[in-house]
Amino acid sequence: MKRITLVLLFAALLVNMSCGFSGEKETKRFQIETEYGTMRIKLYDETPIHRDNFTKLVNEGFYTDLLFHRVIQGFMIQGGDPDSKNAEPGKQLGGGDLGYTIPAEINPNFFHRRGVLAAARMGDQINPEKRSSASQFYILQGKIFRNGELDTLQSQLEETRKQNMLQAKIRAIEPELNKLGAEGKQDEMMARYEALKNEVAAEAGKLPPIRFTEEQRKAYTTVGGYPSLDNNYTIFGEITEGLDVIDKIAAQEVDPFNRPQKDIKFKITTLK
Repeated sequence: MKRITLVLLFAALLVNMSCGFSGEKETKRFQIETEYGTMRIKLYDETPIHRDNFTKLVNEGFYTDLLFHRVIQGFMIQGGDPDSKNAEPGKQLGGGDLGYTIPAEINPNFFHRRGVLAAARMGDQINPEKRSSASQFYILQGKIFRNGELDTLQSQLEETRKQNMLQAKIRAIEPELNKLGAEGKQDEMMARYEALKNEVAAEAGKLPPIRFTEEQRKAYTTVGGYPSLDNNYTIFGEITEGLDVIDKIAAQEVDPFNRPQKDIKFKITTLK
């Protein structure tokens, strides 16, 4: 009897442990409440830093009565600026932060199709590591592309890639170029620049061409998206219900800073 009791206790312990691990791996789900409806979202486990940071902010009640402060029809709706809470009408928003940024978790398996949730960030000029804002995010509305447009865009993205590579090399030797310019050695400076261009051309020639997958083309030509953002911003979740709410918000009139003329508040809470 004692042996049987021990076996049963051990079995019960295993069940409890199994349930505990299952709970830890459960997908994080939330809802965004607005006057235009409610959107439900799930976060990706493949981007754990962003997932955990977002979850922490939601649990602290941070995303309560903030605004969708930047809205662009055919592109996206953006929120999460702490300065947007109780912001005066007409005030330009988007520069608020929480005093820290998050390392990029850009996953090539995620792309900018309609309804994805991604982290906003500062531009490459001052943020070459593509680190994310701690609190600001955007939800993609996007637009529908034709296959011919995607073919053209592939070529444009390859050229953009080369330009980004060149800019990175220029930043790396900027003190040297500035010194040559200050000394009036324009010919040497231009020669150095041309050498960098040749280096980039050689390196870019060894890279695989940029090509959209069948899955990407299907999404971009049916539900829509914004492929030029791919691999530049961290996508960490998606809207699972309420995609129509994005369209309603994106259709609102905005000021010259793309802030809606009428405040659009939202609240994010955890789904039980």
